[in-house]
Amino acid sequence: MLFNLIANENMKIYRRFRTWILIGLLVLASLTGTFLSWKYGPDENSDWRQAVQENIKQQQEQAAHYQNDDSVTGKLLRERAENEVLISQYRLDHDIPPPAGSMWENVLDMSSLIVLITIFTVIIAGDSVASEFTWGTIKLLLIRPANRTKILASKFIATLLFSLLLLVLLFVVSALFGGILFGFDDIGTPHLKVVNGAVKEVPMVLHAIGQYGLNCVSLIMYVSMAFMISSVFRSSSLGIGLSVFLLFAGQLLVGLLVGFDFNWAKYLFFANTDLTQYLNGMPLIEGMTMGFSIAVLTVYFAGFLLLSWLAFTKRDIAA
Repeated sequence: MLFNLIANENMKIYRRFRTWILIGLLVLASLTGTFLSWKYGPDENSDWRQAVQENIKQQQEQAAHYQNDDSVTGKLLRERAENEVLISQYRLDHDIPPPAGSMWENVLDMSSLIVLITIFTVIIAGDSVASEFTWGTIKLLLIRPANRTKILASKFIATLLFSLLLLVLLFVVSALFGGILFGFDDIGTPHLKVVNGAVKEVPMVLHAIGQYGLNCVSLIMYVSMAFMISSVFRSSSLGIGLSVFLLFAGQLLVGLLVGFDFNWAKYLFFANTDLTQYLNGMPLIEGMTMGFSIAVLTVYFAGFLLLSWLAFTKRDIAA
């Protein structure tokens, strides 16, 4: 029964012309971004060793600048500079050029478009429940033998499947088009990161998948929030508009609080959505860990789903 409901919700999503416009916009944005990176990117014939040596000097100066700064921001910037020095020196010692101007750099750069996927999925999520009430189709939906919980779950799962499709599409398009323009010669180049003061090599494909995967967490959280707002207020415009606003305003708020060394900001929803901060061991706020952020997000996620469930299953349809 749940599978049939999910299939029905998928049909509702993909039969709308709006959905294909969103998919087309994502592909166009990926192709355009890749072309611009290839057209105006770094010169392939430039001396990467010289560039790395200059970077080491700059990072050493920055680390020295924050040497006596004991603030959270100062410690974070100093640690980042020191780690960058270690990575750059490792590149020189092991003859590993930076991924600049390569297929993998393009794949990683295009991960910034996940925010676009989040917006597109929020549009679908915000409209999923509220539109049923707006057009009065909720009564037709509820006369089916499936209970409200399964109906709500099918809508949520179908929305997440749509976001998954966009993520896979973005990864594949950016990798293929990036490989065509930049070449596939650097496909085996490793990603370098600092772990416990030592530089470690990680397959670039795993790093890229990890970055996309961690960005999925932020996507799921904002989609869950839009879904909750849509269910509680039964308003597509409020669910979409408020979620998109918080997507951008939340990060600005956290940055402001971190700048004033407010350590309690780590408990905010917005401070924990970006799990990519742990890929290089550089958390936004001192004391934050991957486990901590997952625990905080789990609480918020459960709250969003609970409010969605209560609003959809307990309220009278005529209300």
